Amino acid sequence: MTDNQSEAAGSGLGKYFLVKNLKKDLPASIVVFLVALPLCLGIALASGAPLFSGLLSGIIGGVVVASFSGSQLSVSGPAAGLTVIVLNAITDLGSFNIFLLAVMIAGLLQIILGILKAGTIGNYFPNSVIIGMLAAIGIILILKQLPHAVGYDADFEGDQSFSQIDNENTFSAIFSAFNKFTLGAIVISVISLIVLIVWPKFKKLAIVPAPLLVVILGIILAGVFDGSALALNPDQLVQIPVVGSFTDFKGLFAYPDFSAITNPNLWTVAVTIAIVASLETLLSLEAVDKIDPIKRVSPTNRELIAQGIGNTLAGLVGALPMTAVIVRSSANVNSGGRTKVSAIMHGIFLILAVLLIPVLINKIPLACLAAILLMVGYKLTKIPLFKKMWKSGKDQFIPFFVTIVAVVFTDLLIGVAIGLAVGIIFLLTTNYRNPYFYTIDKTSNKDVIRIMLAQEVSFLNKGTIQYTLTNLPKDKTVIIDGSNSLFIDKDVLDTIYDFKEHAHTKNIEVELLNIKTKYEVPSLKELVIK
Repeated sequence: MTDNQSEAAGSGLGKYFLVKNLKKDLPASIVVFLVALPLCLGIALASGAPLFSGLLSGIIGGVVVASFSGSQLSVSGPAAGLTVIVLNAITDLGSFNIFLLAVMIAGLLQIILGILKAGTIGNYFPNSVIIGMLAAIGIILILKQLPHAVGYDADFEGDQSFSQIDNENTFSAIFSAFNKFTLGAIVISVISLIVLIVWPKFKKLAIVPAPLLVVILGIILAGVFDGSALALNPDQLVQIPVVGSFTDFKGLFAYPDFSAITNPNLWTVAVTIAIVASLETLLSLEAVDKIDPIKRVSPTNRELIAQGIGNTLAGLVGALPMTAVIVRSSANVNSGGRTKVSAIMHGIFLILAVLLIPVLINKIPLACLAAILLMVGYKLTKIPLFKKMWKSGKDQFIPFFVTIVAVVFTDLLIGVAIGLAVGIIFLLTTNYRNPYFYTIDKTSNKDVIRIMLAQEVSFLNKGTIQYTLTNLPKDKTVIIDGSNSLFIDKDVLDTIYDFKEHAHTKNIEVELLNIKTKYEVPSLKELVIK
């Protein structure tokens, strides 16, 4: 195990709080905090839930989930992919408190899924689909943030779906934005983008993170513009609840209604949240591991347990359900985050923002935050990525491209499912064509056809092997060689033995070489040694 792998596998938090890590994690945590803040609020608003429930979800996702998680770079919080589910569930169940009970049960179900090792499903997503999903998220970020960059669309939920709850879609929102733009927001966005591009080039100045500088400049410019033609509207600024006293703060929490435990609709909602949140988490985890500069592998089952703990707590105190989320995780990676400390600190910053400086936070223009997300989106979908996937061959490029289009025009889960289906088609095609090597020896008086079977021959190969054996020419000698095979599926074995039994009708002599009558599924150790 390498040092990096050891670091990822460790459960203690103390070793992460090292100066060498904090130099990268602290600036990254500030960026993630700035990105997460409006998203938490916007998702709560779009879900028909109290605004504080979104912030509380981000706090729990940062402080609690990250502490239990084995992932070093993923960030958890309320997810846009759950927005419609949450909105409908609150309406169908009749109250937010009953919905919280469903969230708590969903968390317990996730813990059970983790214990049962259901997280291993995340290992079966093809790389081309995961890379396509990341590129699609980059494109969506750019498309979704353009309205905010020009001062339109007060709803900052960061919705990843093509069709939005406000009856707009991704493209109609952009067209509407350019008909209702605010000059002050455009000025702030342009200046922010220039700073984000130019500032990192000055290494001596890079001690101050460019996104933090952008936010400071945004607050200053918004103040300067106030009262002029460039002034921003209140809905173009961050809006978090301002707490006047400890009593007010306690009043922000909500608690589950356990009297609804026998409601069958409650259990339907709980199972739905558990499944969708788990799938989105596993997708995000796989994607973040792909862009981790030091290529650590996150334990998926441990992540499900961590998410389950977070959602159980969320249901108990009045927070929205959470998942590992790609946008915030990508911002973490692109800002130089190295360990889980960046995620934990972003959660702490969310707490401090609510308690100590809500008035200052409410002065931040959404336009400068949109500029930060535009840069994150650009880094996820650079042109060289498309060139690289094109050169990898059509079996990689087509699932990659289909995933991008599907995610952009539907939503994350549906888009990935479509990309996965295309990837499976290519996988089946590959398996159909390559289960053996076929050679003909013409040195003897009678042609000898040798069919050398592959290391693993699954039921997917039955069709092509059956086709090959059926179409062998008459009057030949056929050697079917299983010397390299660790596993041959029973269906394929039946096909081979049936062929041997009836080959005499075509005057074909059949020799089976090193083929057993039964095979056990090989262990990973056997595959590696072989």
